[in-house]
Amino acid sequence: MNNYQKAIENSNIVSKTDINGVITFVNDEFCNLFGFTKDELIGKNHNIVRHPDTPKEKFEALWSSILNKQVYKTTVKNLSKNRKDLYLNTTIIPILDEFENIIEFVAIRYDITNEVMLQKELEEKQKIIFLQSRMASLGQMLANIAHQWRQPLTELNLSLFNLKKAFESKERKDFDTFYNSSKNLILGMSDTIEDFTNFFNPQKQKERFLLNLSISEALKILSRLIEDEKISIKFDITKDLELLGIKNELVQVLLNLISNSKDAFNEHKILKKEIILKSYQDSEFIYLEFIDNALGIPKDIENHIYEPYFTTKYKSTGTGLGLFISKVIIENSFNGHILYNKTNNGSKFTLKFPLQS
Repeated sequence: MNNYQKAIENSNIVSKTDINGVITFVNDEFCNLFGFTKDELIGKNHNIVRHPDTPKEKFEALWSSILNKQVYKTTVKNLSKNRKDLYLNTTIIPILDEFENIIEFVAIRYDITNEVMLQKELEEKQKIIFLQSRMASLGQMLANIAHQWRQPLTELNLSLFNLKKAFESKERKDFDTFYNSSKNLILGMSDTIEDFTNFFNPQKQKERFLLNLSISEALKILSRLIEDEKISIKFDITKDLELLGIKNELVQVLLNLISNSKDAFNEHKILKKEIILKSYQDSEFIYLEFIDNALGIPKDIENHIYEPYFTTKYKSTGTGLGLFISKVIIENSFNGHILYNKTNNGSKFTLKFPLQS
């Protein structure tokens, strides 16, 4: 038994407390990690290493479990003597006497501070990259607004000219016609702004929404680009497929995919540009397939397409964030997956969304 105890104490961070949480034992690993001497710890309440960020509810749940003679396992954020944050996988075991009464608590810990801090660093980098992607999307959206407005502005200019002529010639009927035409053009331009504003509204909470709505919204935002680029969109859509996630972010994924296809069409000088959108479900997932005939991604770079800042485009036309962010969105906001396959004449991206109960 002593050999087992020594093995545990030498390979883990161990402490013991009485039933009131007063420290009765700490091993050398505990002292080395927290920066206290044994004399500074023995006889003190265990909350000497408790972090002020620890929610009261978590502390209450811990005591509720161990006083009910249950083993309690959790990841704890503690504080060292020199005020350093420490993260430990912790197991607290109630020790019972022959009458099933609790006589002490033994806590065995494993230090995971480096792993947690690395994860936090990665999350911060991911937030920065996501912001950069949103800014790139904003630039693209502003270009699309200008694109969408070019034709109605020309028509509005002509309508106002004719409105002036009708006013000067006192042609009431023509005046009303051109006035209504101008009003409708301005309303249409206002709707365009509304579409883009909706896209950029911050949306943090997941919600249930129809997949069809995200597809329609993305195509509406890029309608002028699709028309000017003469891209044919074909549909094989199952209606009323409902997703749980962040709708605006799925719209961004679709905008990224359409934009990538548009660039690939032009790069490879594809004359008959086609995109197929297909949705369906099975017993586990809802699927959205995005298929184009833009000749596909070269085999030697397929494994790199989801890396941040990786791009085959000229630096002036691509950030290399589109597919990386799309992958992050599908995985984080939908708990799903994005898969790439090369087809005979293009690319197929399959988005998989788990069915929600």
